[in-house]
Amino acid sequence: MSTSGKTDYRSLIRGDIPPWVMRYIKSVGKTINTYSMIKENDEVLLAVSGGKDSLALALALSLRLKWLPVSYRLRALMINWIEHPIDEDSKKRLYEYFSSLGIDFTMLDEHQFPSSFNGDFNCYLCSRNRRRILFEYAAENSIRLIAMGHHLDDLVETSLMNLCFRASFSSMLPVQDFFSGRLFIIRPLIEIHESVTKRLSDYYNLPVVKPVCPYDQTNIRSQLKPIVKSLCHIDSLTREHIYNAHHFDTDILKNS
Repeated sequence: MSTSGKTDYRSLIRGDIPPWVMRYIKSVGKTINTYSMIKENDEVLLAVSGGKDSLALALALSLRLKWLPVSYRLRALMINWIEHPIDEDSKKRLYEYFSSLGIDFTMLDEHQFPSSFNGDFNCYLCSRNRRRILFEYAAENSIRLIAMGHHLDDLVETSLMNLCFRASFSSMLPVQDFFSGRLFIIRPLIEIHESVTKRLSDYYNLPVVKPVCPYDQTNIRSQLKPIVKSLCHIDSLTREHIYNAHHFDTDILKNS
């Protein structure tokens, strides 16, 4: 135990994995297998935000390698916005975390507000900028798989945003193809509830760092969270129903 009353994540790496954490890891593995996300000798780039979800994803992908009959390689990339830099203590804890997991970790200093924005800034532009940096890094290092930490709650909120405000029943995909199959985004946490990654992060004292976001508490996604929670009081499987309504293709990566 740490002095803060939390359990150190290194106990998981040493093999002390309680049943609820094992269920989480196996659930991630089930999603990976359902959508054929990762195969033997693949190299996967983890898109690290510093939040609980991407750190929980790194933990699952690393730990499951201990008993898998196949092997894959993991690398991690985090963008450090020059306008809102991460403090040195947080950087140190992140490097220690990924080193403990055996994952090569890189942090890039980039501008959150590039000149191409012409002074504009919103969630869409920020996301597009971050994705551009990830894609360029993946291309430079001949990596075709980028794993993101989006979970079931993210998918539900995106579905409602698109349905209510864009007249489209669409959402983020478990596997998303770019550039005619030269690059794929995979989302191994897409069937995992946010409450699970929060519990994991809190209990095991993951080195979470929250980069500054000007719209963190005011964007549409944050306003939808209590609405989704209210719907789940009516039917606890609301999130799963929305997920299943999409009928996602499971063959995108199978033969690529």
